[in-house]
Amino acid sequence: MADNSSLVGGESLRRQINLEVLIVQILVMIFLSINLMLITTFFKKECFYKTTRYILFAVTLLSDSFLLFMSNIMLLLSYFRLTMPVWLCIIISVVVILYFTVTPVTLTAMTLERYVAICMPLRHGELCSQSSTVNCILIIHGLSSVPCIVVLSIFFASASHSFYTQYRVCSVEIFIVYRWQDHIRAGVYQLYFMLMCITIVFCYVKIMKVAKAASGENKNSTWKGLKTVILHAFQLLLCLIQMWCPFIESAVLHISLKLFIDVRYVNYLTLSLSPKCLSPLIYGFRDETFFNALKSYVCFGLCKRNIEKYRCSI
Repeated sequence: MADNSSLVGGESLRRQINLEVLIVQILVMIFLSINLMLITTFFKKECFYKTTRYILFAVTLLSDSFLLFMSNIMLLLSYFRLTMPVWLCIIISVVVILYFTVTPVTLTAMTLERYVAICMPLRHGELCSQSSTVNCILIIHGLSSVPCIVVLSIFFASASHSFYTQYRVCSVEIFIVYRWQDHIRAGVYQLYFMLMCITIVFCYVKIMKVAKAASGENKNSTWKGLKTVILHAFQLLLCLIQMWCPFIESAVLHISLKLFIDVRYVNYLTLSLSPKCLSPLIYGFRDETFFNALKSYVCFGLCKRNIEKYRCSI
């Protein structure tokens, strides 16, 4: 009887885990489809890929979509306990760590673009030209690579040569050989997000001053830019909360393994999957020009007459 109960309980747990993985796969497909639709809309209208804020928006879409795809692959490998050489896992993890940081850094750049557009309108064309935007994207990736370089450097300094030829289940946690490495990684990320928060607050205060002094159409445009900065702040908050997840999960692990699995699953759904699609979607809906282009694309061009009257603006 005991064996039968154990068997039934094991099968029930396996069905539950299978259902959870299936839910994740469905959500990933939905979110990737939505992001693909937004990316396709970006390339449908010429002014989108000639305007700085839309280009940066596309960078966040591509970054989030790629990260969503790669993290899902790592999730499946972990679930099925498929191992690979550590050196191959390092290559995959480098890309994941890089694009994990690209999105918040890009959001900060988008906030600065709104600051220049509203507080320095006469210099917006010069500072936010196409060539400047390309340089900005390179700087974003350069800054985003610093945490990756730090994590890899302390890992290479600590791991033995034989470790690279071992077969392990691929995970970013594989780089944490000692506890102090986790503290350094956390410190670097906290420093990044502190600088991002300072930038957001600075832009918010400056735009608020301009909003109070503006009048008429300028006032409406300025308040819209202020709301955009608030949206970026909310998106960065989600990214920051996601950074706290490993600390929460580590504390829960000492209490119960089952509770740890449940908490990690909920965190993945609410703080990793959802923001990767919902916040870009909200941003796309808020922009009148982009929303109408998106509506035209979804309606297969039937709404084209309503789109032509909208032009890209700063």
